[in-house]
Amino acid sequence: MQKRKLGKSNLEVSAIGLGCMGMSFGYGPPADEKEMIALIRKAVELGVTFFDTAEVYGPFTNEELVGKALAPFRGKVVIATKFGFKFDPETRKQAGLDSRPEHIKEVAEASLKRLKVDAIDLFYQHRVDPEVPIEDVAGAVKELIHQGKVKHFGLSEAGVQTIRRAHKVQPVTALQSEYSLWWREPEAEVIPTLEELGIGFVPFSPLGKGFLTGTISKDTQFDKTDFRNIVPRFTPENRKANQAMVELIENFAKEKKATPAQIAIAWLLARKPWIVPIPGTTKLHRLEENIGAAAVELTPAEVGHLEAAASEIAVQGARYPEQLQKLVGR
Repeated sequence: MQKRKLGKSNLEVSAIGLGCMGMSFGYGPPADEKEMIALIRKAVELGVTFFDTAEVYGPFTNEELVGKALAPFRGKVVIATKFGFKFDPETRKQAGLDSRPEHIKEVAEASLKRLKVDAIDLFYQHRVDPEVPIEDVAGAVKELIHQGKVKHFGLSEAGVQTIRRAHKVQPVTALQSEYSLWWREPEAEVIPTLEELGIGFVPFSPLGKGFLTGTISKDTQFDKTDFRNIVPRFTPENRKANQAMVELIENFAKEKKATPAQIAIAWLLARKPWIVPIPGTTKLHRLEENIGAAAVELTPAEVGHLEAAASEIAVQGARYPEQLQKLVGR
């Protein structure tokens, strides 16, 4: 597996990372812990050195899983986690945002224990908290970096003004936001800003929450705990309308003797040398397929053809329900 550096930082990771959220949270019931530990360790064997988690996934159980799975590989892998939510102490359910400096420091201590590490490699603010100036957030992470508890600062789903303000206080190593062939909004302002400032980009949902793999149709039934049930883009009507994007990628994949998932990931890798997608999976064959995307080379002409054809397709449905959309791009 090739390596990439996230922006101008010295943080070098595998060209494709592994998003671990779905193993514990978001896409139906949690998967079997032993199986997921084996899957994460197999990813390391296949060359993956970049693993993504967050305290809110579970909550807490995903960090514990990642901590157990990667314990034998300390110092050889990079673990990213996130802060920025508060939880109801009785139900443990998410209860709004909290990026107060004292809370960030508490979260860091708890995450260090769950991940079984001495320092958090990359610590993202999960969502921008409008109640706390971003300068205070960046300052709190800067202190943690000086104390040796955190190595790099990241932001997730932040808007360009926030990125600039944060970066002045503590250089931002990476921005994590959704980006794929069917969600290209970051191209307008975010990607040029990251390029200018030398910040890496970590796209989550590079496969459109599974849709771009070609395995989801209008008739697919999601588990009742699956987050996609509340996503407008995943209503049966929108899934039917959005098959046009999948067909485009499938046709392209046939020409390249690759799978649709591999084309979707290879397209991201071809966009910029500092983009590192983090597809998630709970299945070994999908892990191997996704990692195989690193070997699929797209020429500039192929990238241009794919983008031009994708631009002609009007994707139906918002990527988040309204209340979640309000938390992004601030």
